[in-house]
Amino acid sequence: MPRSYRHAEAHLVSRIGWLRAAVLGANDGLVSTASLIVGVASASAKPSEVLVAGAAALVAGAMSMAAGEYVSVSSQSDTEKADIARETAELSSDSDAEHAELAQIYVQRGLEPETARVVAQQLMARDALDAHARDELGISLATTARPVQAALASAASFTVGAALPLFVAALAPASMILPTVVLTALACLALLGVAGAKAGGAPAWRAAARVTLWGALAMSVTAGIGRLVGTAI
Repeated sequence: MPRSYRHAEAHLVSRIGWLRAAVLGANDGLVSTASLIVGVASASAKPSEVLVAGAAALVAGAMSMAAGEYVSVSSQSDTEKADIARETAELSSDSDAEHAELAQIYVQRGLEPETARVVAQQLMARDALDAHARDELGISLATTARPVQAALASAASFTVGAALPLFVAALAPASMILPTVVLTALACLALLGVAGAKAGGAPAWRAAARVTLWGALAMSVTAGIGRLVGTAI
């Protein structure tokens, strides 16, 4: 056995932060923009009006996703920092109690009391705060909140997702905007579901079916509302 063992396995959990934001952004951009285009087109709007609505949805949606993701993840980050600060203070004021607390956590996980005390002592000697953050608070560097990264991933992925139906609507003949956007959006949603599942190590068919179903439902509802409003006006 080598003198220095290096853990070289690449675990998918390290992708959770950016993957969740990216998949959510792309899915939201594709579904919301395609649904808006379908709704406006169903109201018998002119092609130019459909494109203006789609472009506005892209810009507004990307900004909204970035702001919402930043605020949400920042709140998570603030909570993590507050817990870390509290743990730091507790370690400074009563390290013996913190050692006993950590040892009890290991006992609950199946270690013998004496073994748990030794493990807790050795881990705390190496990095007490890291040991408590990971095993008591459930906070690790792999999954810690990163607000700016999440905001940028959401905005960029939303823009990419929203650009697809907008691009298709711009190229399609006026009479074919509605069916072309719907079919393209459904195909892209299925591909997005497969890509997200592959990146996260989940079953591809289930993810594809899930996003395609909800996308079809969203476009159906907005198409119906657009047709009703267009008829009423």
